Amino acid sequence: MTITRRAPLATPHLATAAQLLEPLRAQIAGTLITAAHAEYDTARKIYNVTVDRYPLAVVRAANAQDVAATIRFARDHTLPLAVRSGGHSVGKHSVIDDALVLDLSGMKQIAIDPAARIARVGAGATSGDLAGPASAHGLALSTGDTHSVGMGGLTTGGGIGFMVRKHGLAIDNLLAAQVVTADGAIVVASPESHPELFWAIRGGGGNFGVVTEFTFRLAPVGQILGGDLMLPATREVLRGYLDYIAVAPDELTTIGHLMHAPPAPYVPAERVGEPVLSILVCWTGTIEDGERALAPLRALATPIADAVAPMPYPAIYQFTAHQAQPIGVSIRSMFADELSDATLDAAIAALEHATSPYSAIQFRGLGGAMARVSPDATAFAHRDRRYLVLLLGIWLDAAEDATPHEAWTLRLWEAIRADGAGVYVNFLENEGDERLRAAYPPATLARLRAAKRRYDPQNRFRFNQNILPEGEAA
Repeated sequence: MTITRRAPLATPHLATAAQLLEPLRAQIAGTLITAAHAEYDTARKIYNVTVDRYPLAVVRAANAQDVAATIRFARDHTLPLAVRSGGHSVGKHSVIDDALVLDLSGMKQIAIDPAARIARVGAGATSGDLAGPASAHGLALSTGDTHSVGMGGLTTGGGIGFMVRKHGLAIDNLLAAQVVTADGAIVVASPESHPELFWAIRGGGGNFGVVTEFTFRLAPVGQILGGDLMLPATREVLRGYLDYIAVAPDELTTIGHLMHAPPAPYVPAERVGEPVLSILVCWTGTIEDGERALAPLRALATPIADAVAPMPYPAIYQFTAHQAQPIGVSIRSMFADELSDATLDAAIAALEHATSPYSAIQFRGLGGAMARVSPDATAFAHRDRRYLVLLLGIWLDAAEDATPHEAWTLRLWEAIRADGAGVYVNFLENEGDERLRAAYPPATLARLRAAKRRYDPQNRFRFNQNILPEGEAA
């Protein structure tokens, strides 16, 4: 597929947007960016380079009152409304043609109470924004594996992160949230206040309101044992890795990538480009225990590179810093309990015939603390899954034809999808109603639809993995 750029067209036309939106400008403390604004082209960009959309305007909200005013204005003028936090939406929902885009990226406020181990975090803050200030107090929250991912989308989808086996999902540490609902009301959702809304935003995505602030419980985390352990990409190594991470101590969370060895400083020059299993390690116990826990992985084969060392928790993001750069990506993903030899062989063969040197197949071990939460406690219900598998067809040039990379992803997906058991909503493209149902078991989806009818009966928050209100036909 070749990306076709279009001239700005809109209803109402972008050229008249400034006049239409002038009353909103007077109601907000933040910035209203229309097509005539010098920052318009920057404001409409997201991390996926294939997205070249022209919103009616972008509202860079400064606070919850700005969010409420924008929601009411969109409602009163029947304008489509899109919401973005970090701009990493896999479904490309962060910016929509001819919509009013509510941009939360400026709402980065972070307040930490080290004695109570609590953090109040703005929805526009990123994983990296929180990690540093929390670490200064010997604390951390298990969040996304890329420093630039916004807390808004990450958390409302569930929040599988670097310490998921020890400290659970981000939502498992959520105490309360400030939410602006479809009618522009600012409410607090918690176990005591709007409990059904609190349940729904923990895994149901942005369907029920715009979260403007999260209150998290932090965990005591000092130094971790972290970094990249790079092994040969063989079926035996991959099988040994998968078998071990399913039974490893909870303190060990890993993200394994079948990939081509990058030109990282710790990779021998003669091994760059070689197919490898890159295991990103995060151990949150004592360093001595961590070394013992890693021994079975190091014993799988002679490492190509071993960059695992004691470090402060925020330093783990240096190993995924490249993931923050704009890319084109074709994604398919699934949870799984068992992965057959045929699936492992298909993954290794696909890597050998990848259409891009940047493409990868990711294998994460789950379980631990995540699995000890009841599946009906939150809208994220896939608590007992053992693995998360992610297929990533990646390219860097916006002008490049995406077709070969998309075809690579889909071929591998068709070869392995029979091993799947559900999908993580945050890693879901626009894949149709069947795949959305795979993100939520029937009872969970029914409860979410009831919450949607209560909090957003007109489906104003629809640019997401959309859950229809109860009683509304697809």
